[in-house]
Amino acid sequence: MPLRLLELTIPDGEADRLPDLLRDIPVLHMWATENGEANDFVRVLVEAQHVEAISDVLANHYGPRNDFRLISLAVEATVPTVPPPESEHAEGEEPEKGRKDPRRISREELYEDLAEASKLTNLYLVMVALSTVVAAVGLIRGDIAIVIGAMVIAPLLGPNIALSLACTLGDPDLAKRSLRAVGAGVAVAAAFSLLLGVVLTVDPSTPAIEARTQASLADVALALAAGAAGTLAFTSGVPAVVVGVMVAVALLPPLVTAGLLAGSGHWTLAGGAFMLVLTNVTCINLAATATFLIQKVGPRTWWEAERAKKATRLAVVTWIVMLAVLLGLMLLSQMRNA
Repeated sequence: MPLRLLELTIPDGEADRLPDLLRDIPVLHMWATENGEANDFVRVLVEAQHVEAISDVLANHYGPRNDFRLISLAVEATVPTVPPPESEHAEGEEPEKGRKDPRRISREELYEDLAEASKLTNLYLVMVALSTVVAAVGLIRGDIAIVIGAMVIAPLLGPNIALSLACTLGDPDLAKRSLRAVGAGVAVAAAFSLLLGVVLTVDPSTPAIEARTQASLADVALALAAGAAGTLAFTSGVPAVVVGVMVAVALLPPLVTAGLLAGSGHWTLAGGAFMLVLTNVTCINLAATATFLIQKVGPRTWWEAERAKKATRLAVVTWIVMLAVLLGLMLLSQMRNA
């Protein structure tokens, strides 16, 4: 697990109390620095999975005060090196107090990462447009390498996972930002692919296009795996670029296929491709929300937890109902084509 350096500004004279406050949390190193100011300045070296526990303890103790600040910094290297833990807690032994999950970063770091990834910027829209053009050319030519290249540059992972985190935390502001980014990305991709479908020759029998005109159980499994993998990439603190390709596999090609077919007048096939898009979006968000719940990602305070529980329940029920409806439509379509 990666390391984090916590820089703490706490009230004057409180540095000596920190070891007692954090006694139940594994701290690798802690040292105070004289800064000649009214506050104490303390640095704490800790594994990333323990940052949330430390943050909760200190926020509960110092949170209302204006002279408290915690900053978490990623550690690239440290000398001497930190030896790996000998083992997890023994079988039957209770996990250490304050440890939320032994294999994820803190809620605050996760929030900052996803809030940044879900910003609706000009660069985001340009990257969606460019990836749409590249994917459209690859689909029309039947060139899978080009389609993969489009998925590499498609910035679709962050906003979708951010939407699931917003539901898990009960954060309406993050939900609005992520929905705005998802909606804008879908609109740009749909508009560009529709225009390309009008001006380019689209052959619906091309294997790369035909394969994305009908949803199947294999697509459901792919989207569920993509949502879970994308979420784990963020919660583990590792770069999510490669996993973002997997999410783009489920979102970008069928969306571009729907636009190309609609632009070329193949409305029935375009409807099938768009149903695949809806199925994938539903499965990705359902899997992401479930992964956050399994990893015990949640708000810090009990009143926020109550709001988050309601939002999560509503989101899960909505995604499950949507998936059930889409599976029913999928089954009817297969029976009709049989």
